Amino acid sequence: MRILIFGATGMVGQGVLRECLLDGDVTRVLCVGRQPCGQTHPKLRDLVLPDLADLSAVRDQLADFDACFFCLGVSSVGMKEEDYRRVTYDLTLAIAGTLAPLSPQMTFVYVTGAGTDSSERGASMWARVKGATENALMRLPFRAAYMFRPGMIQPMHAVRSKTGLYRLAYVVAAPIFGLMHRIAPDRITTSERVGRAMLAVAKHGAPSPLVEMADINALGR
Repeated sequence: MRILIFGATGMVGQGVLRECLLDGDVTRVLCVGRQPCGQTHPKLRDLVLPDLADLSAVRDQLADFDACFFCLGVSSVGMKEEDYRRVTYDLTLAIAGTLAPLSPQMTFVYVTGAGTDSSERGASMWARVKGATENALMRLPFRAAYMFRPGMIQPMHAVRSKTGLYRLAYVVAAPIFGLMHRIAPDRITTSERVGRAMLAVAKHGAPSPLVEMADINALGR
């Protein structure tokens, strides 16, 4: 399998990159981002671009991939809706719209979040924008598109968030991760399980395009 990863420096991206490099079925990984992913491996290559919204100059390097794991994202905290929509909906659709005709056999996996609003009309701004993004992605002519909706993610294997607030939250939450896995297993997952689940849907598909926490854990086991 040939895999594209957008956002490989974030927590989810780091997790799925690790699983791709460990998976014998994966023969090539191309990480696309504004900075290198920070890892080296014989089947890994970085493509560093200053403007991810304009892929016209590198279209030939993005063709014939079997899956794209789209892990780019920003926190909506303190953002106006139009700004959040620009870096969430507009950027994602610009990239996905470029990839679809280049690799029609591609499975596109988009990381959203638990509570995403498919109706696009709810009170939560981030959930509306994520819901609109999901809906638009599922209309594109990929072989398949899956919307991953994780909630609490326990980072593993030295994976860490780039967001300082989130890193602090994980430090505070670390003592209760084990308890959460025991008493509320469908409210928590791990970076390892998310990565494995993304590979699983790329290889074998899933019953629904909306992949919730329980589904992620089942696929990632």
